[in-house]
Amino acid sequence: MIVVKYGGNAMRDENGDFAKAIADATADGIKIVIVHGGGPQINEALSNRGITSQWLEGLRVTTQEIFDTVEEVLVKKVGPALAQSLAVAGVKAESISARSLPTLLAEKISILADGHSHDVGLVGQVTHVDPAQILDLLEREIIPVIAPISASTDGSIGFNVNADSAAAAIASALHASALIIMTDVPGIYRNWPDKESLISNISAHELELIKSTFSDGMAPKVKATLDALTYGVKAVRIIDGTSSQAFSDALAGHGGTLVLA
Repeated sequence: MIVVKYGGNAMRDENGDFAKAIADATADGIKIVIVHGGGPQINEALSNRGITSQWLEGLRVTTQEIFDTVEEVLVKKVGPALAQSLAVAGVKAESISARSLPTLLAEKISILADGHSHDVGLVGQVTHVDPAQILDLLEREIIPVIAPISASTDGSIGFNVNADSAAAAIASALHASALIIMTDVPGIYRNWPDKESLISNISAHELELIKSTFSDGMAPKVKATLDALTYGVKAVRIIDGTSSQAFSDALAGHGGTLVLA
């Protein structure tokens, strides 16, 4: 089983190449679970509503108004559109919210920055995964397309959870063989923007030791990878999700940057 984190610029699938690659993989018997983000779509919706976002340590400070928009975009627009594109490629898929079942339970977090704790609103981190609905869909040969909106333990509050972290938690709960994180670059570089410095294989321990050397766009990618492995995922592959060939290669077990626990 492979869990795919699908989001960001990788979501520009005008030609349906992503869906076709998924169709080919499922035809070969590979079980796939998709956890999607939707940052560009969320930004557009917030802008249209005149809502300004604030960011802290890479997280969107999430007021109730922003959360409502995030939930609407991910659950009612992005997820169903992705499921529909898979259906066009001949793949049975169902869009679900991880909050409604609930699949993901989360708790509110605060961020430590500049030596102080900061409230980031309705941002949560996953504390529990119930994979029952996911497994039921897979048993019926339906690909789950999961929005990472999560619920509080008592179900009264919804949380905005980072899609990378949600995908990692789900991959761990499912004992997935791999987590593929789709980005807009071919992988992790030791010396960005030197394109000859792409890392093909690295251990989580080694990556942890050198994580402070990364900056700009590489730093958050490294953090997302280490966060995923913290949840117990054994292997994470970071690829250029804008390349249909890179995604097909990743499903076959090669390409990009492979990080092993």
